[in-house]
Amino acid sequence: MRSLRAGRFSLRYRPRALAVGAGCLLVTVIAGIVSLGSGDYPVSPAEVMQALTGNSSPADEFIVGQLRLPRLVAAVLTGAALALAGAVFQALVRNPLGSPDLLGVTQGAATGALATVAAGGNSAVLAGGAAAGGLAAGITIFLLAWRRGVHGYRLILVGIGVAAVLTGVNGYLLTRSQLTEAARAVLWLTGSLDGRGWPETLPLIVAMVPLVPVVLLGCGRGLRVLELADDTAYGLGVRVQRVRLVLLLSAVLLVSFAAATAGPVSFVALAAPQLARRMTGSPGPNLLPSLCTGAALLVIADWVGGHLVPGHQLPVGVVTGLLGGAYLVWLLAVERRAGRI
Repeated sequence: MRSLRAGRFSLRYRPRALAVGAGCLLVTVIAGIVSLGSGDYPVSPAEVMQALTGNSSPADEFIVGQLRLPRLVAAVLTGAALALAGAVFQALVRNPLGSPDLLGVTQGAATGALATVAAGGNSAVLAGGAAAGGLAAGITIFLLAWRRGVHGYRLILVGIGVAAVLTGVNGYLLTRSQLTEAARAVLWLTGSLDGRGWPETLPLIVAMVPLVPVVLLGCGRGLRVLELADDTAYGLGVRVQRVRLVLLLSAVLLVSFAAATAGPVSFVALAAPQLARRMTGSPGPNLLPSLCTGAALLVIADWVGGHLVPGHQLPVGVVTGLLGGAYLVWLLAVERRAGRI
């Protein structure tokens, strides 16, 4: 740990964690430039940079800036939001499997979206329904798990139960939808960035502006202390329940708005914090490295989805599901050998 002091303020950081975060940001930028230049109308990296700075042809500026850039921004922000929320959940429950995918928050967002589809809502209403459904699921899980505070294993068990109930509700809502509406809902449930523009991305941008500083700067130290034990945190002056409540609410909102933008993209919230922890070698929550890792993962997965099968574009949720499923099996094997499950 090192400290950076500026007058009365000081910031503690780990050099390796900053290096990992910077490396992931560099990978995100490189993958983003490649992604902006890929497609039916290829654009070289130099032309992509010229188009972004307004020094290119009108055709390149339109394709890069208007058609492809919103999708890239949606991928970066969705991956970052899911990874940051996953790091918060895993730190709070002290379990590497404690991610929004397994605790019911993502299923709640899907329920809200399917309810709007069944009611005949358009894409804008679908995004609002997803955000409301995820928030409602998170509040329900929190209230059911509350008993003189919220503790890790109780939150996991309640979350798994709520996720199972919501999965059944989602199946019922799909059967009640019209064929065209059900097809649109299934594509959204898979997790897709296809056709994402600024209107779909703007709510996530607005949500992340206050939530990311609250998690990283406002509650980062408290989250690190909470990983020790509640009694230790109380002894060090951390308001345990208040910090836990703020972190849970922030993580639920991040997941909900990310799902509203790109659908319930699976396994990013589970895998990104673990990958960041292994790269940094630090046992803490690794919030900033996780955020950067999630952004890089989703940008790369979106590019892979467009080029893995020639002539077909796979939704980004399919790619993350394939990679994340293999990672989950490996993680379970590691946890079993370590005697933790």
